[in-house]
Amino acid sequence: MARTGQSHAAPAGSDGDAAVPVAAPAVAPEATVQRILASSKALFLTAGYDAVNLDQVALRAEVARQTVYNNFGSKETLFRSVVEQHWASFRFDGVPGPPTVARQNDPEASLRRFAAALVAFVSETEQIAFTRLVVAESRRSPWIAEEFYRLGKQPLLTALTALLAQLTQAELLACPQPEVAAHQFLGLVQEFVVWPQVMAIGPPVTELPTTQVVIDEALLTFLSRYQHPGLRKGTR
Repeated sequence: MARTGQSHAAPAGSDGDAAVPVAAPAVAPEATVQRILASSKALFLTAGYDAVNLDQVALRAEVARQTVYNNFGSKETLFRSVVEQHWASFRFDGVPGPPTVARQNDPEASLRRFAAALVAFVSETEQIAFTRLVVAESRRSPWIAEEFYRLGKQPLLTALTALLAQLTQAELLACPQPEVAAHQFLGLVQEFVVWPQVMAIGPPVTELPTTQVVIDEALLTFLSRYQHPGLRKGTR
């Protein structure tokens, strides 16, 4: 994650003296950094990006403001680090990060595991709160939405697109446009597990189908469109 702490050299003087290295700011121990990140996340998700400053972060993390500045340099860099850490907790097959394309060979099983990992990520992390924050802040600060997408959803879509392309090349799926198909599959799942909660629409949330039904129906819908014709006809 982005952090400061690099040393810089002072410029040479006009009399030709060599540049004098300037010591890098002291970088805090990892436990302190994690406390700063956790405190920042709590503040951002509660108050919003604009309402938070480094003094508040330092107070909550019980460190000096200079410690926050030495390790992150700015509120913007700190926010990016918080978002990066959040998305890094996505786990597929017990491993952090998106699916490993090379070992997928069963379309239904692969997509089921991916959908289950996505549902777990939404339910076990602050994904809903982060999404609400991004929606609320992006009108004033578009870069927040851009960074949230770049650091998280884009890598997920890239990996899922590669998976669908590989399964298509193996003639297990027939996705002429894997990137479009990846967006469609995510939409089939997220429509039920993300957006009703983000919009806080009230009682209807409790009336939604179970996650198992959501995943089952997403697979049926997706495979009815993209399963390889040879498999549908039972010729393989």
